[in-house]
Amino acid sequence: MRKTLTATAFVLAAVLLTGCGGDEGKSADEGKARTPAAEENAEPKETGGGAVEEGPSHEVTIKVEGTGRSTVMYTLDDSDFAKVDLPWTKTATIAARGAEREVGRLVIVTPGSMAAADGMLVGAGCSITVDGKTVVEKESGGKTESCSYKIK
Repeated sequence: MRKTLTATAFVLAAVLLTGCGGDEGKSADEGKARTPAAEENAEPKETGGGAVEEGPSHEVTIKVEGTGRSTVMYTLDDSDFAKVDLPWTKTATIAARGAEREVGRLVIVTPGSMAAADGMLVGAGCSITVDGKTVVEKESGGKTESCSYKIK
């Protein structure tokens, strides 16, 4: 009985590892591994459609207020998570593209905690300014809150 179970297990494993012929529809070139050099030499593939329309450009500034050091997560022209010295500011010129023109392009900044004067940890303040006008502002102290705004 034990030999039958072992033999059955090996047969089942062999069938699963061979993939049951899943590569039949691919050409020889599609099955080859791609290297960075091969990617550079490959012809660009058309993704369909024309150029993506952009909305008007806006100068956007995100700020984190406070003292000391804190972590900051943000999405502006790029996204990052970093430990920064406070106060901290980042400015970029961005525009809503494609579907973002209808639903909005999200700008977000999430500050971490900072040490208050009494040594307690409190949330750092944040703000978002679009074309010189402050559209979102949260003060330091209390719990940590994100600042977010959609640009259309």
